[in-house]
Amino acid sequence: MCGYNDLWRHHRRMMNKWLNIRVVTQFDKLLEHQTQLLLHRMLNKSSQPQPFEVVEHEFLFTMASTMLRLVYGYRLQSEDDAFYTETQLTVDRIMDSMMLTNFFVNIFPGLINVPDWVPGTGWKRTAREWRRHRQEALRAPYEWTKSQVEAGTAEPSVLKYLLEGDESVAELSSEEKENRLQELAISLYGGGTDTTSTALLKFVAAMVLNPDVQIKAQREIDTIIGPLTLPTMADRGRLPYIHNLCLEVLRWHTVGPTGIPHVCTQDDTYKGYDIEKGTIIMSSIRAMSRNSNIYKDPDVFNPDRFLDSNVPPLPGFGWGRRKCPGMHFAESTLFIMISSLLASFTFTRKLDDEGKEIVPKIEGAANSLSFKIKPFDFNLKPRSEQHRQLIKDLATS
Repeated sequence: MCGYNDLWRHHRRMMNKWLNIRVVTQFDKLLEHQTQLLLHRMLNKSSQPQPFEVVEHEFLFTMASTMLRLVYGYRLQSEDDAFYTETQLTVDRIMDSMMLTNFFVNIFPGLINVPDWVPGTGWKRTAREWRRHRQEALRAPYEWTKSQVEAGTAEPSVLKYLLEGDESVAELSSEEKENRLQELAISLYGGGTDTTSTALLKFVAAMVLNPDVQIKAQREIDTIIGPLTLPTMADRGRLPYIHNLCLEVLRWHTVGPTGIPHVCTQDDTYKGYDIEKGTIIMSSIRAMSRNSNIYKDPDVFNPDRFLDSNVPPLPGFGWGRRKCPGMHFAESTLFIMISSLLASFTFTRKLDDEGKEIVPKIEGAANSLSFKIKPFDFNLKPRSEQHRQLIKDLATS
């Protein structure tokens, strides 16, 4: 955890420069292109018997491809690519280690002083191994982009512009610059892959459980955009129901139910509770999402709840000066991918031997900062043969 100091402020300035609400639109074409690639890959795998595995993999691969291109200027070609597998493994471990209950040392910091030979300290070996792996995962893609910049062949990316002498790093020493840019790059990548792909999975779950919502959303797209036309980022303001649907996905089954852990920097008092300096504070985003005083019938998936201007979006991106700097990019990503998936595919329930619909049970999976869900059964298919052809044509356009 980084305190509110010069290092934190510098990282935040660099992120805000590339992810603020005005600048983030420069990535619209990248998002549209990555979404089209996603649709085409999903079409090719739509006949597989376990579509959950398909969408889970493709959502993560798409976000990894998007973030590698945006951050490093790297074009991901294969799921076996080391930049993908090694960087994603590092992000997964970071997400796991940030959950207080996964490692007791997160709750009892004094355990760090216990000798390695004491039983129960295997977490120390795990931490050392993860740290070594993390350093390599930070270094390799950074060095690749750096070599591309030096050769004059680098494609546009956040790291390219920073390496070329952006004013935000001009006063840093060579070592400081390398360390901060490597940390910035992995933070951007990690913040944009796991969380967004998890939100997309929960969108699919919501559509399978709420076919009336799916029909209404598709009707809005067909009426405003056209029945055989994919949405673009320029259509964002024209699709209010899709906008509210995205907000409801983030509220209904929160991606980060406990939020990011914070540390109290000074002794404080809140509603009669004395909070000592150094106390780890976690915000129950999940409890906020179930506050019936704010969200009527909170367990019901209802995008129309946001038609009421008094109903706020769930603060899932945090608040204050530590609010997620990538929230505008995440919102853009969810809009273009969710609207395009709805325009192209239908997610339906499977039938049992008697022809009755099987209503899947959505359950949480691993104990990680990004709260994933367990596999569930559903059908994935193009909305029609015309939509199938529309998606096929994307490969040649």
